[in-house]
Amino acid sequence: MSNQVQPIFILPEGTQRSVGRDAQRTNIMAAKIVAETIRTTLGPKGMDKMIVDSLGDVTITNDGVTILEEMQIEHPSAKMIVEVAKTQEDEVGDGTTTAVVLAGELLKNAEELLDQNVHPAILARGFRLAAIKANEILESIAEPISEKDDKMLKQIAMTAMTGKGAETAKEKLSEITVKAVREVMERENNLAMISKDNIKLEKKHGGAIDETELINGIVLDKERVNASMPKSVKNAKILLLDSALEIRDTTTSAKIKIKNPSQMQTFLDQEEKMLKDMADKIAKSNANVVFCQKGIDDVVQHFLAKKGIYAARRVKESDMKALTRATGASIVSNLDSVNEKDLGKAGLVEEVKISDDNMTFVRECKNPKSVTILIKGSTEHVVDEIQRAMEDAIGDVSAALTDGKVVAGAGSTEIELARQLRKFSESLSGREQLAAAKFAEAVEVIPRTLAENAGLDPIDVLTDLRAAHDKKQKWAGIDVFTGKVIDAWQKGVIEPLKIKTQAVSSASEVAIMILRIDDVVAGTKKEMPMPQMPQGMGMGGMPPMM
Repeated sequence: MSNQVQPIFILPEGTQRSVGRDAQRTNIMAAKIVAETIRTTLGPKGMDKMIVDSLGDVTITNDGVTILEEMQIEHPSAKMIVEVAKTQEDEVGDGTTTAVVLAGELLKNAEELLDQNVHPAILARGFRLAAIKANEILESIAEPISEKDDKMLKQIAMTAMTGKGAETAKEKLSEITVKAVREVMERENNLAMISKDNIKLEKKHGGAIDETELINGIVLDKERVNASMPKSVKNAKILLLDSALEIRDTTTSAKIKIKNPSQMQTFLDQEEKMLKDMADKIAKSNANVVFCQKGIDDVVQHFLAKKGIYAARRVKESDMKALTRATGASIVSNLDSVNEKDLGKAGLVEEVKISDDNMTFVRECKNPKSVTILIKGSTEHVVDEIQRAMEDAIGDVSAALTDGKVVAGAGSTEIELARQLRKFSESLSGREQLAAAKFAEAVEVIPRTLAENAGLDPIDVLTDLRAAHDKKQKWAGIDVFTGKVIDAWQKGVIEPLKIKTQAVSSASEVAIMILRIDDVVAGTKKEMPMPQMPQGMGMGGMPPMM
């Protein structure tokens, strides 16, 4: 009798599992597909993507992270690549496409070594060593920048906007970006501190892109509560309230018994007096503008209007905080304790009609620590894309000032980095040398993609660039419009160092993580058991056939 071995199942039925090389292949393939998808958006000649979601909403953009978020990617490895883009967006605000394309290329190159039976752990170690060295090289080739370098800061903003919808008005928009970042910048222990949240981007379609303006203060998507109120207030003294200007209801249900009409009148008079007192207290504090986070009763509106006070209600909490930074006001919770010290100042508060909406502009704040950029454009899609371009520009200028270091763009940094990494790889022993050399090769995907997207021959471009860098031309990059090698620094193609270091770190980390996976176990959703039918009943409650 032969002893048959019973197969042992340790996973539930229906579970899919891929092991070893198969698992690596599918993971690398998924990551490469994501990188290929957004690769065509890189650079000044990058193309846009149109994404239509399940509700029919359309997004047209060439912003890497926006594309990946809108695409609703399902594959787990592909999701890891999307995380790279999100990290890049959170840390710098720009360079998302660069980071994703680099991660895809690292995995593509790693696959070639896996096919030659190089162990993934050795690959991971080689990549890790190369990534650490890459960031050292980037730090050493970067140039310093300060807030006084006005021309260079504008060039950084313009570089960020090139190839996006905002390019037509990039001169004006870069000026606005630099001014806005300078306004909200604070110094702590001689270090620049910039919170991008302090630059509010308010968008309105209608008008041209170059009508976009910087307001030294805040724009609220609110109108004055009463038409009798003044439309504009000069030398505004602003009160910020987070309590309602209304009679509060009792928390428990209460009944009031009224026996005759005069009592009713007394009750109503008393209510009106309480509401009038609220308006009087505001007037007594010398405020001539009120922004309330909650509601304002019609009676209070009436009395405020009589006193020539401008008021807006249900202002968002984030806007209230922005108003405190812009005007210097304190948020008041109790009207009884309000005094003139709590008030903020602005040169002008006015209601302005933009397209069909009335908005409140708080302008001419002295030394505001929160400002607004009002973005305009012909259609909603145009305005959305300009907003994304402005976010990139603000992120780049902020990163440059916070870090204090910049590099040139146009593929010059990557070629220089690859050149020095190749030298470094030769100093390594064993198979790690192969991995580090592949890392160096992967970095060149950026200039290669810039050339491909511009319709140039990537091999010719890379050859010319390498030759220029061998002649010690550190900032030799590619002009995608002419196909010639240029000095990217002199041409004003400048980016913050943080874009490059963050992209290298994130891309290498995710590539290493994906390479180390050799087993993918995908569970299936548990099927709901079918309800049992009562005995003697067939389908649909029919008696069984005899």
